[in-house]
Amino acid sequence: MRTIDTINVGDSASFTKTVTETDVVNYAGVTGDFNPAHINDVEAKKSMFGQRIAHGMLSAGFISAVLGTQLPGPGTIYMGQELKFTKPVHFGDTITATATVVEKNEEKNRLKLETVCTNQDGEVVITGFATVMPPRK
Repeated sequence: MRTIDTINVGDSASFTKTVTETDVVNYAGVTGDFNPAHINDVEAKKSMFGQRIAHGMLSAGFISAVLGTQLPGPGTIYMGQELKFTKPVHFGDTITATATVVEKNEEKNRLKLETVCTNQDGEVVITGFATVMPPRK
């Protein structure tokens, strides 16, 4: 856990995970998002991607993992997130979510972090910005 006084603009942390079919099925079950693009192989083959893809929010969840476990870490309040999905995530892709502090407001106890998810080839699959309230001392 890091408090705002120990965090600086430019600080960064990452989380990496390989997306499996089990992850996608579990995510669909938990959220109720059974979009055929994620669950139905026959229908997904007819899509613009030609195969099933992972839910965008599944990979976006990896950003939450960074914020809640590393930077700032446990006790962080996730206040907002702007996301842009730039490429599909396929089953078997290894996604790295990175959060980098770009603004710090000690008076309001707020951080703005640039959030980027890349695949194993270094291609950006998600970009955005998060606003968080780090834990207090």
